[in-house]
Amino acid sequence: MFKFFLVSFLGLLIAAHGVAENRLHDNIAMIEELGSFDIEEENDVEFLDNSFWTSERVGKNLVNVDAFGAAGNGVDDDTQAFQSAWDKACSTPKSVLLVPQGRRYLVNATRFKGPCADKLIFQIEGTIVAPEEPKNWDPKNPRNWLDFTKLKGVLFQGGGVIDGSGSKWWASSCKKNKSNPCRGAPTALTIDSSSSVKVKGLTIQNGQQMHFTISRSQSVRIIDVQVSAPGDSPNTDGIHITDSTNVLLQNCKIGTGDDCISIVNGSSSIKMKTIYCGPGHGISIGSLGKDNSTGIVTKVVLDSAFLRETTNGLRIKTWQGGSGFVQSVRYQNVRMQDVENPIIIDQFYCDSPKECQNQTTAVEISQIMYRNISGTTKSAKAMKFSCSNTVPCHNIVVSNINLEKKDGTVETYCNSATGFGYGLVHPAADCLSSSDKEECIVKIKNTENEELAEASPEDLVHTEL
Repeated sequence: MFKFFLVSFLGLLIAAHGVAENRLHDNIAMIEELGSFDIEEENDVEFLDNSFWTSERVGKNLVNVDAFGAAGNGVDDDTQAFQSAWDKACSTPKSVLLVPQGRRYLVNATRFKGPCADKLIFQIEGTIVAPEEPKNWDPKNPRNWLDFTKLKGVLFQGGGVIDGSGSKWWASSCKKNKSNPCRGAPTALTIDSSSSVKVKGLTIQNGQQMHFTISRSQSVRIIDVQVSAPGDSPNTDGIHITDSTNVLLQNCKIGTGDDCISIVNGSSSIKMKTIYCGPGHGISIGSLGKDNSTGIVTKVVLDSAFLRETTNGLRIKTWQGGSGFVQSVRYQNVRMQDVENPIIIDQFYCDSPKECQNQTTAVEISQIMYRNISGTTKSAKAMKFSCSNTVPCHNIVVSNINLEKKDGTVETYCNSATGFGYGLVHPAADCLSSSDKEECIVKIKNTENEELAEASPEDLVHTEL
């Protein structure tokens, strides 16, 4: 009988060792995959000096909006002058469409259509300003102000300002006053159905709602752009990316009343590098899955960011009832200062005046890496993985995390989330460990020996942001 038990025990040990070894190899492979994938930045981002268009030797055709009757006084309507100047520049190869410095141009909702002739440059040095009164907005364009569509190889640049004059739109929002009807408002600047578009140096401010949307586009480069609105301005996302691929945001400073950056359905190969965020709601993937819709976002990299006094830090947010997936996301080299919810996955997102009903389907979230994240949190739950009971989050990796609270201790909250940590992880993420509660010690390549901590189930309560 003893021999029988001994043989059985040895068999169990061998089986357990094999499972642990397989898990170790899987973890190493996941770390290598998430840690090494990147989005090519390309070396074709060539911007011209702001004074280039004054030179006769550059071989450009200068198209000045003033030559088409623009008053530039911020009072008279310059919409037709801008449209006529666009038509001329768009149809002429190697054109520079110039908005001169030191002037304010009042422009109503306008769609600037391509395709255009080769090498068009839109040089914005002055200020383009929107009408202030929502009641006077063009009903044919209720959701857009400056809308550029079907462009290829166009360069927007300059030291100028795009000002959405959004204060009266914010005051009429139902989020400002619950007695107001909930309605949409224009996006200040939209790049739609375009490719190989580059934007550098512009300031976009006081958007009626979203400031800058990149939609249904490929190979877009946004460099040195500033976006600003008051921290209490509703729904004023900074840069919003939807249904787009191969997008680079670099050296951007964003402070608004909503997400600094939001990435939603149909987007992949998105890289954000050297981003300043605050005030605002953080850097978000989502929301996804609203009204039982499908949401898919893959291959997203955030490398080097500073978030200050935002209501969220690195956030993935999905509605109950959706479908699709978020996978292959890496956040690294991020510094937080007094941020609420520094690291958060929320599969119970509900931005609705009505209570959201529990549903069993959800957008699946997996292969998410957080690496080299540090700073201070306002929330006791510095890391929060609030995932669906029926569609759990899995393959969550945390490494070199150091989040502190000035006036108390911090912890990690998990519901239906599995993964592992290595290197320093503070607060500890024991609750991410495998649900089989099996404790194992592994050695990750090029790291110290680290422990994959034992799971610690809790009675958890879901709270909405």
